[in-house]
Amino acid sequence: MLRDELLRRAERDQRVREAAAPGGRLTIVQGLRFLWTDRRNTAWLARAVRRHGWPGVAAVGPEAAHAAWLLAQHADRRPRLQRTFLEAMRGAVEAGDADRKDLAYLEDRVRVNAGRPQLYGTQYGMTEGVFGPHPIENPDRLGERRAEAGLPPMAEQDARMRRLAHGEGP
Repeated sequence: MLRDELLRRAERDQRVREAAAPGGRLTIVQGLRFLWTDRRNTAWLARAVRRHGWPGVAAVGPEAAHAAWLLAQHADRRPRLQRTFLEAMRGAVEAGDADRKDLAYLEDRVRVNAGRPQLYGTQYGMTEGVFGPHPIENPDRLGERRAEAGLPPMAEQDARMRRLAHGEGP
């Protein structure tokens, strides 16, 4: 049941995002759908984590565990809860029950949302009209951190993000 609900919610999350206008511009209705979907998913995930702990691979399988990460990743409007999800997921990763790559993305998201430099270079945005990664802590060690997390080299990440930003797909 938990597995099925995670998959259903993640599928809706992605469907709402894929319906966004080209170039990342949202209509008012699309923006409200994002907000509504994220709020409902965040509240639901908070209840699920309180009741069951982090939905790890052993409990829900790899696809639904990834879906749990996706819901946490999009909990931006509830930063305290997003940090709670990060800590719960960190424990699952340490126990071998969640994906280290997903944790790296969530760690960066929480840091960027708090105005802190990211560790892995996964989060991109516009700064003074220029698209690129948000600031990175100790960039000299970025490659090492990315490798430890199982992420591809930053040059690959950068090329992928720029293709996505131009609507060219992954």
